Amino acid sequence: MSETPMNTLQYRFDGPEDAPVLILGPSLGTTWHMWDRQVPELAKQWRVFRFDLPGHGGAPAHPAGSVTELAARLLATLDGLGVQRFGYAGCALGGAIGVELALRRPDRVASLALVATSPRFGTADEFRQRGVIVRTNGLDPIARTSPERWFTAGFAAAQPAITKWAVQMVRTTDPGCYIAACEALAGFDVRPELGRIGVPTLVLVGSDDQVTGPAEARTLVAGIPDARLAVVPGASHLVPVEQPAAVSDLLVRHFSTAWQPAYDSTTGQMAIPAPPVKPVLAAAPHIAPQASPIAEIAPAVVVPPQAFGRPDPYDAGLKVRREVLGDAHVDRALAQADGFSGDFQEFITRYAWGEIWDRPGLDRRSRSCVTLTALVAGGHLEELAFHTRAALRNGLTPVEIKEVLLQAAVYCGVPAANSAFRVAQQVIREETTPED
Repeated sequence: MSETPMNTLQYRFDGPEDAPVLILGPSLGTTWHMWDRQVPELAKQWRVFRFDLPGHGGAPAHPAGSVTELAARLLATLDGLGVQRFGYAGCALGGAIGVELALRRPDRVASLALVATSPRFGTADEFRQRGVIVRTNGLDPIARTSPERWFTAGFAAAQPAITKWAVQMVRTTDPGCYIAACEALAGFDVRPELGRIGVPTLVLVGSDDQVTGPAEARTLVAGIPDARLAVVPGASHLVPVEQPAAVSDLLVRHFSTAWQPAYDSTTGQMAIPAPPVKPVLAAAPHIAPQASPIAEIAPAVVVPPQAFGRPDPYDAGLKVRREVLGDAHVDRALAQADGFSGDFQEFITRYAWGEIWDRPGLDRRSRSCVTLTALVAGGHLEELAFHTRAALRNGLTPVEIKEVLLQAAVYCGVPAANSAFRVAQQVIREETTPED
């Protein structure tokens, strides 16, 4: 066990002290105990390192809002322990952390296993919407529906104790850290970078996973040069819990191959090892065979010279606009633009979102308060609707939005506030009511 400063993670070790280190990363809403049934087998050969996400499993509630930050905290934890090189297996969000490590620090990752992982998890809108639900209703709605997302129906019915344990894991998670982790997944998209992952990679997925299923797994395999696919039958999202023996066997087979030689930062090259043993399930002939990996040396990255003058704020504005209003809204607005309205869409993206919303002087919660008040004063009810959604995404609670509208009633007039309350009430009902 460990003490955990803000820039590190809660962890534990199992296995021989002199063995190579193998890290196991958990998924959102779980703890390191999701790997309990793999540890006895893995600890025979490796020093198994498990960690908890912030606010999960009793870990200190220091939220991390990006996968990059979570990876940095993990590296800081390992640096403090003197662990330089390691194998890494992660499930879902834990897998995203592994991808981030393989992309940013290839010198430290010897071999990689991505379990129930995707290069992009659904859409940013879905995870920000989940954050709104948790901020308004707490974690109970998420906890109650977690078994149907994580397990097959047959397993959940046959294993009521495990199902109860899964629900309790989510309920005991810190809500603020859960929301921050949703933001991390909302901002995670490494599809263009998969070809730069240069370590032997096992992509492992449950055949019945409805969250990040075989289609997402095949996207990873197609994009990562040295990757192989294993589909575990009769398993859903938390495949290490549902099919522990199969997952243990696959991980042992994958990580038993020699650690990849270290990356040479002076030449920018990496020695290519012999192809690793192809991971298969003894009783699962339908697992998709993969072609032998092709050894490649990545070309040097050419950094363009910095342009003089101010950078164009359009790209920053588009990013902020998507984060605040949601991909669906922005995609719809841009798709409807034509020769008449296209210049206006570019104008508001560049100046409203790139110049004003991206300024550091106010946080987004404050900017939402100002925007709601201005829209009430102007009677812009259609814009008020989607900026109410944006306010919820930016961290305002329904109670805080109510206070903004009450304040506006004093200074903008009761009739204007009356219409605003009607619009905002409908939006809040739609956005904060959990799905059955």
